[in-house]
Amino acid sequence: QVQLVESGGGLVQPGGPLRLSCAASGMIFSIFNMGWYRQAPGKQRELVASITKGSSTNYADSVKGRFTISRDNAKNTVYLQMNSLKPEDTAVYYCNSVPSFVSWGQGTQVTVSS
Repeated sequence: QVQLVESGGGLVQPGGPLRLSCAASGMIFSIFNMGWYRQAPGKQRELVASITKGSSTNYADSVKGRFTISRDNAKNTVYLQMNSLKPEDTAVYYCNSVPSFVSWGQGTQVTVSS
């Protein structure tokens, strides 16, 4: 059974950092392109960062230069380092394959507020 478990979210002040983690199980993690998605209240889920099985990365314009995605295939884990956070980054963050083949996890809430 494939499972994705996100963690690391929380409340952070504008300009602060957070690091999200996503542990995958039940899948051959290393062969999948992976991504971090987010969904803000009243908005559609969007892909904000992706990393290929070869570790090439791509970012949405809204997070480029502030977010960094990485992966550790030995730990079946993908990370999202978020710096210079803005209130508009507030959302539930999810990881999944790209495209999203896997069942969604519960996500982790990120709230950016003073």
